[in-house]
Amino acid sequence: MDIKDFYDYCLAKKGVTEHFPFDEDTLVFKVGGKMFALSSLSGWENNEPSVNLKCDPERALELRAEYEGVKPGYHMSKVHWNTVSVNKDVPARLLRELIDLSYDLIFKSLTKKLQAEIELLRE
Repeated sequence: MDIKDFYDYCLAKKGVTEHFPFDEDTLVFKVGGKMFALSSLSGWENNEPSVNLKCDPERALELRAEYEGVKPGYHMSKVHWNTVSVNKDVPARLLRELIDLSYDLIFKSLTKKLQAEIELLRE
């Protein structure tokens, strides 16, 4: 997966917006105003791309045990977030699944009203 694939995959999800709330290097994708994916642009430029993604705690531990490229979330809650090294031992298919999981976890945490508004965008 390259930066364009990552960018396009995240932005194609309904209700997603992109931001740079921390600095001009950290690309953040949000749904309903809440972060679900973060990545350093310089990491991609330096051929060391990684993505921070939300994950349920049990699955996060399983992934960390199974893949060297999955670590506790850098600068995030270590319980709920993973940092996934892109193009290491984590297959692109799994990375897409983890992006989907992160999006879904955040989407489900939104108010029912906001979920309904975003669902209208899906039609």
